[in-house]
Amino acid sequence: MARAMLEYTKTVLKKVSFDTKLFCKELKKAVQRLLPAEIEELKYWVLQFITDKPQLQESLVYLKA
Repeated sequence: MARAMLEYTKTVLKKVSFDTKLFCKELKKAVQRLLPAEIEELKYWVLQFITDKPQLQESLVYLKA
């Protein structure tokens, strides 16, 4: 079940990546809901995902908390 939540989160983040505010909002919600190990995996995924999307760099603030 938990794995499904991580995959769902990735799907949502991909879909809202056109809007920085939405992306940040969804990322913040994900960090609150996922398990610590899943958050670490999500951090790695986000870093890979935003390499070609400089407008989303500000979302990294939510992963450092």
